[in-house]
Amino acid sequence: MEKDSVYFGVKEIARRANVSIATVDRVIHNRSGVSEKTKKKINEIIQELDYQPNILASRLASKNIITLAVLIPRVSEETDFWDAPLRGIERAEKEIKQYGIQTITFFFDLNDENSFETQSRLILEKRVSGVLIAPSFISGSIRFTDELRNRKIPFVFIDSNIPEQQSLAYIGPHLFKSGYLSAKLLTYRTTGRNKMLVVNISKEIENYNYLQIEEGFRSYLKDNHPDNEIIRIDIRETDYLSVARHMTEVFHNHEDINAVFVTNSRVFTVASFLKNSQKKITLLGYDFIKENIKFLNSGVIDFLICHKPEEQAYRAMMVLYQTLVRGQIVEKTQYMPIDIITKENQEFYQTMPI
Repeated sequence: MEKDSVYFGVKEIARRANVSIATVDRVIHNRSGVSEKTKKKINEIIQELDYQPNILASRLASKNIITLAVLIPRVSEETDFWDAPLRGIERAEKEIKQYGIQTITFFFDLNDENSFETQSRLILEKRVSGVLIAPSFISGSIRFTDELRNRKIPFVFIDSNIPEQQSLAYIGPHLFKSGYLSAKLLTYRTTGRNKMLVVNISKEIENYNYLQIEEGFRSYLKDNHPDNEIIRIDIRETDYLSVARHMTEVFHNHEDINAVFVTNSRVFTVASFLKNSQKKITLLGYDFIKENIKFLNSGVIDFLICHKPEEQAYRAMMVLYQTLVRGQIVEKTQYMPIDIITKENQEFYQTMPI
């Protein structure tokens, strides 16, 4: 039945163009032997009918396997954030595997840049047609994607972007606006002069994510609350004891801090410190993960900003499929929603498709 529907699709195009089915087939598969005038006429009819060739049949006939590589952080004891993108990848894989596509996933340690380098080298040793990348380490990601470009292998970034690397697409949050909104939430009900603490907890403080988010945060305050003071600390040791040590020091030096903004999903470590030290301060951070939800429900975290990580990864896989299998031109930048999660609405929040 599927063959018949495709046949009659081509037959209708041939009838409207007053040419043979063989001529239409040459145009569809970009073969020579057709005049430019006829080719233009056929392509206009194809567009008018919104005709789609039988991709499944042609892929099965080709018997060529397309291999996609995925390079993302592994889930750790510190954060289960990357569970969600992995679900998105698996969901996309189920949908596109019938087209002769296989996926190989490589995991790196967020606390070890060498593991990113090792896994990226392993990908380069394989014959892959496209790569999904979470560029958590900037220098390593630049080296890796430089080599992918040299080999003409398309790649897609999720969650964080490196604009100058000319990826096929970036699927993730508008980082500047995410930071801008975060500052608005923290100051929504405040008046007068406030002292606000920005906390970056990461081995890779120079990550594009944190820089853009913080720039947006500062921009909102500059535009709307220029009298507010911002204190910033960078914590490169991500375990709780290290975070607690830095937080103790900054509160000793600035006892009048009345709001804290954590620029990533490790906000739960700051929440744990505030709870243990019995400090009731407005706290905002990122991501719908188990540890964060626990502190959100207990009232220690006031707001979580979420960017649908499962949908990010799903869309990235589909971008590679659309490019490599369907030959479509994809939207280069696909921003995700900026969701605000509170204690009151968290039980209704869905990380599934939008």
